[in-house]
Amino acid sequence: MPPHGVHPAGNSHLAAALDLAAADVPALPLRDGKLPFGNCRACAKNVCGGRPNMKCAGTCRCPAVCHAWAAATTDPSVITSPPWAAAWRQAAAVAYHPGGAGLTVLDLDNPDAVAWARSELPATRTVATTRGEHWIYRGAMRSVNGVRDGVDIKSTMAYARWLGPGTGTITALPEIVRALAVKEPSPVRPAPQPVTVPARPGGGECRHRTPTYLDRGIAMAEQRITEARSAVHATVYRTFLAVLSTHGRCGCLTDTHVARLFTAAQTKGESVRHCTDAWTNARTTLGL
Repeated sequence: MPPHGVHPAGNSHLAAALDLAAADVPALPLRDGKLPFGNCRACAKNVCGGRPNMKCAGTCRCPAVCHAWAAATTDPSVITSPPWAAAWRQAAAVAYHPGGAGLTVLDLDNPDAVAWARSELPATRTVATTRGEHWIYRGAMRSVNGVRDGVDIKSTMAYARWLGPGTGTITALPEIVRALAVKEPSPVRPAPQPVTVPARPGGGECRHRTPTYLDRGIAMAEQRITEARSAVHATVYRTFLAVLSTHGRCGCLTDTHVARLFTAAQTKGESVRHCTDAWTNARTTLGL
């Protein structure tokens, strides 16, 4: 992480991003509301295929500040490029991709969460936030929200706000933090059953049955769930509904596709039960 310093007059957010990039920490601007900038028209709804470092392994080379956490970069020529200039003028904050820097941020959102960390976790670098603290460890892992009350894990495929260098020495990611991301299997509800949907009337070949169309749709659905910052359960349901409305009547969906959607939802903290209920409710709404 970059050392503590005083930025010269001018765009302090841009200066902070360049400091992060110089320390090999991928940076990106955040707009008002502390959210990433939206995709440009060419990349709207991820029709471009996504950034190469996204889970969908896309091929998009858009120079704009697109694709949320996947826009984060350590390249100063990108950070200072004309396409990013407007974003920096509007930026409300700076963020970084912890996983891209080999880091994990434990976002402690209330005093009780901070007290728990101080009691149970190895000391490491801490950064004060508005409501709690960020605890930064060396080592990357998958990001999961709500692993405890007021505790989110931000590492791969996520971003964290840059709030300064903090205090203390960064230590290795402990197993107790990795264990927080492990979801115990539900003792009540079984794993989702294979999805069976009616065939298209007339038995003609499905116009969606192409790897590119279907895989892009599933990748977009995964991204929509992964990037949800609030109302996760509602987002999961609406995403399931959208997928089923497009592919639910033509026989395109396989167990593998459904498993990908469920995995994305469970990564955001949804239980198997909630996933199953949301899927069932979406099918019922569409009459499947």
